[in-house]
Amino acid sequence: MFNRFEEIGAWQEARQLANAIRVCRMRAVAKKDFGWDDQIGRSALSIMANIAEGNDAKTNTKFINFLGYAKRSAAEVASHLYYGLDQGYVISAEFTAVFASTRKIGAMIAKLVTYLRSCRENSQRIGTSSKT
Repeated sequence: MFNRFEEIGAWQEARQLANAIRVCRMRAVAKKDFGWDDQIGRSALSIMANIAEGNDAKTNTKFINFLGYAKRSAAEVASHLYYGLDQGYVISAEFTAVFASTRKIGAMIAKLVTYLRSCRENSQRIGTSSKT
């Protein structure tokens, strides 16, 4: 499994997504829309943060909760991308790639949740090394 959040594929993909979103946000036309700029940026960072925070949880159940937050943040980014496309903040080809990334992250998180649910719940989360 994994010991550190940096080893989680969904976190790695979310990191790439956050950087791609940053490129969109840096356009002069997008920077004028403070609400969109702030919301999509926070949503993208929330994916990474919730995966990392969940990985530090003591139980699979808690980790699954944080993964749910991360998955919902990916959906939020997808929704903001549509608005960005409509307003010209995101170009069409860019939209296709970045939107696909949000779906990929959602699928990766869903697969991880399925795995965690299949593991027997212990006092310490399955898949991590014990820390004393």
